[in-house]
Amino acid sequence: MREAKHYRGVAGFFDTHAHLYDKRFAEEGMTPDEVLLRASQAGVTRILIPADNLQTSIEAVDYRNAHDGEHGVDLYASVGFHPHEAKDYTKDAEEQLIKMLDRNSRKDNGILALGEIGLDYYYDLSPRDVQRSVFVRQLELARELDIPVIIHERDATGDALDILRDAGNRGILRENPGVCHCCSMSAEAAGEMVKMGFYIGVDGPLTFKNNRKTPEVVRNTPVDRIVIETDSPYLTPEPNRGITNGPEFVPFVAVKLAEILNMDIEEICRITACNGLRMYEVK
Repeated sequence: MREAKHYRGVAGFFDTHAHLYDKRFAEEGMTPDEVLLRASQAGVTRILIPADNLQTSIEAVDYRNAHDGEHGVDLYASVGFHPHEAKDYTKDAEEQLIKMLDRNSRKDNGILALGEIGLDYYYDLSPRDVQRSVFVRQLELARELDIPVIIHERDATGDALDILRDAGNRGILRENPGVCHCCSMSAEAAGEMVKMGFYIGVDGPLTFKNNRKTPEVVRNTPVDRIVIETDSPYLTPEPNRGITNGPEFVPFVAVKLAEILNMDIEEICRITACNGLRMYEVK
């Protein structure tokens, strides 16, 4: 495969999900300057940094503000509580999230979404009933504040869809509700998400040889509803598995997507970047 930098498209690659503040980068001696230089050399021009609790919400915003524009890479952030952290969602934490999500604060700090939010029954690091109630509350908050959400769902498709259906029936899903990040749902369930207005996020697992589900999902999803991501520093795509993931590897996801859809890589780069900009309503 050619070096990723040869795939630079009109808009460049948009890694719509990378935890750049994660300590693993520093532990491996990678500074933000090096991470962003590698990303830029791979043709990545935009990265969204998602959060999973109050502390990482602050870290995501701080990282974005300290390094936005370095090496020609535009940075954005999200704030919110991952299902693993739902047990720590308090009234005080919510009030701090609301302050971050004030329109002026969002504009000043490049905050484009509320997330990650959702359900994770694989690890059950927070009680399931707490996960569900916090998920619902953050969906309500996103509607009140008029901002897209980043949904994390693992081994909880039934309950997640039930909550989202109910949210739709109650009118608390935006016309552009957000993204199903690292979608591991069936093609049928992902199709229902798309009908609700969600985008489908794909990352390293798309490239895994034993993964049959995600390729089927992308084949059955309109290409204008797909975004690419790394979930750095996790889920490193083939052929780089075993090393720390970074935004510079998002082109490998794009290459696999182009292969599955029988499309040109430059076109996939352009379409997925435009999808990300539209999804997050970047002007």
